[in-house]
Amino acid sequence: MKTNLTSIYRSPGSHATLALEGASSDGDEIVSGSLVASDGSRFPIEDGIPDFTWPQELSDRETATIKFYDGRADVYDKYLPLTFSTFGEREVDVRNAMVDRLGIGPGKRVLEIGAGTGRDSEIIATRLDGSGELFCQDITRSMLERNRDRLTAAGLKAHFAITNASHLPFADNVFDAVFQFGGVGEFVDIAGFFREVVRVTKVGGRVVVGDESMPPWLRQTTFARILATTNPHFNAPLPLEHLPVEARNVNLHWIIGGTFYLIDFTVGEGEPPADFDFAIPGARGGTHRTRYLGQLEGVKPETKDLAHKAREKLGLSMHEWLDDLVQREARRVLDADGQDG
Repeated sequence: MKTNLTSIYRSPGSHATLALEGASSDGDEIVSGSLVASDGSRFPIEDGIPDFTWPQELSDRETATIKFYDGRADVYDKYLPLTFSTFGEREVDVRNAMVDRLGIGPGKRVLEIGAGTGRDSEIIATRLDGSGELFCQDITRSMLERNRDRLTAAGLKAHFAITNASHLPFADNVFDAVFQFGGVGEFVDIAGFFREVVRVTKVGGRVVVGDESMPPWLRQTTFARILATTNPHFNAPLPLEHLPVEARNVNLHWIIGGTFYLIDFTVGEGEPPADFDFAIPGARGGTHRTRYLGQLEGVKPETKDLAHKAREKLGLSMHEWLDDLVQREARRVLDADGQDG
């Protein structure tokens, strides 16, 4: 871990700043020690990799995920290419096309969540051309260690940390792009994952996320049933309901034989902008905002009919007529109350 990363890292629970304690260094690399937050949370650094696991007592499902990948880290790269060859796809082409959607280049700072053994990390790091920064995150140390070995062998650099995807240990608005492929189905809190992604990404930054999910038009086919027999994750639902309100220009693609989704979007700020205050022409009148905020108690049908006749005779919209009428009558009553007092 580089010594200057304390300006970017935060406590994953409280987002409090961190301070180094008991650090052992090799040049500008922190080999061991602890990162301690002002709230007392402590995160160990071992072999240069900080462990930001949060909550510190994981759920049974998260613990099972770590155990699963720990047990397969040695053979993961051997069998993963079968996914692509099953559908006659060239893995390198598919992965490059996914990374293309990040729109990154030299000088950018990128976070890869669930980076695994680095099959995408190597492509991303190459795009950054030595002048950007890649942060590789995974919840499983053994996978990250293989990732580091891969990038080192390729002469590429990255920062590594053990983290939970739904509790990221970074300051707000520090990344130009975030990438995650193949892990969403394992996340306990998918909505929390997306909230964290938006929090740490700059406005205007890019997010690319993908995983197994059979499209609706294939779910009842023999094709789908065969695949789901080996890997039930092909039956996983799309996470569209969990996308954050800040998602703009959202694109959805099915890739790798049409069995994996890929979602990409640009990070906006808050809810989408819109003009809710222009006057809407027609008999009803008003604006989008007044129609939403200006609801009154319902009236009898015959009263409504009379109101429409009156406003039509006056050449006003219902909004204009009612707004003026209610204001005048309310002021009359209130003024009368004041005189009585």
